[in-house]
Amino acid sequence: MKSIKLLIIGLLATYALFLNACTNSSSATVQTDSSTEVYVESVEETSVEETSTEKIDEQDVNIEESEAKDSNMEESNVQNENMEETNASEEGGQEGSNILVAYFSATGTTKRVAEKIAELEASDIYEIVPKVLYSEADLNWNDSNSRSTKEMDDPSVRPEIGSPDIDLTKYSIIYLGYPIWWGDAPRIMSTFVEKYNFAGKKVIPFCTSGGSGIGRSGSNLASLAGSGDFARGERLNSSADTSSIQSFIDSNR
Repeated sequence: MKSIKLLIIGLLATYALFLNACTNSSSATVQTDSSTEVYVESVEETSVEETSTEKIDEQDVNIEESEAKDSNMEESNVQNENMEETNASEEGGQEGSNILVAYFSATGTTKRVAEKIAELEASDIYEIVPKVLYSEADLNWNDSNSRSTKEMDDPSVRPEIGSPDIDLTKYSIIYLGYPIWWGDAPRIMSTFVEKYNFAGKKVIPFCTSGGSGIGRSGSNLASLAGSGDFARGERLNSSADTSSIQSFIDSNR
């Protein structure tokens, strides 16, 4: 009887040990699996982050390279445009370097004609600007005390020129433009022709007016200049078309 009890106790103890071993083994497996899963997830996250970072870096590099290329292309285009503009400017200067259109315009009428002549001749252009500009009251020809009236009443008056001096040595043809005031060229034109040397140059006067012709204004300027080959000149309407201005140019060349 006692042997049977000992046998039973031994069996129970063995069974308990068996159960304990199974439990520990299951727990270890779970822990190992859990650890493995966590490690795998961690590796996957790291891989994703690294890949993402690499893609971002590659994109940044590509963008920077693209921007650099665009910048270089823009810089190259700007340089080419500047070179083209410089070449065009030099060609224009060479083409019209021996022709000048010099003009005085108090109201803008003569200016419009002068600019058309300069365009057709591909010439340089120079505005004779008075040091003291003319006001509307100054130009009132009905007022005997207006500035313009007093100037034209006195042939000795020489209004000062305010625009920078110009070198005429490189010009062989000079167009002189002005409005007609009291049947003659404004006194500031007298200032201009007396100031410069026109020797060896062909001078072509042209004027604008409300109806008066060029009269003796051109020959008067020639006398004051004392040098240069002055043409008689012509009156041009402010609204003259290209054909009319071209005809004027052709008849004086």
